[in-house]
Amino acid sequence: MSIKEAYQQKIEAQLDEWKAKIDKMKAKADKAKADAQLEYNKQIEDLRSKQEAAQEKLRELKDAGEDAWEDLKASTELAWDSLGEAVKSATSRFK
Repeated sequence: MSIKEAYQQKIEAQLDEWKAKIDKMKAKADKAKADAQLEYNKQIEDLRSKQEAAQEKLRELKDAGEDAWEDLKASTELAWDSLGEAVKSATSRFK
């Protein structure tokens, strides 16, 4: 397995974990009272947007050749870090 493939698997696994957390938050939001539900749904929309951006970066990374993927790694990590922080923050608010 190449370094690129190992990196992709690491990113995919983390994205899957965050997707599960976002889905769990969405289920909680659906059960919340109307005013809280609006706030929760706003946060979830933001998370989904960041999730899509991270997924797009991962697709770009997968499509990149062995030589070019290192150039995309930094922007992928920025999207990944942004989503990670957002999930962490939202998770603490959903407790």
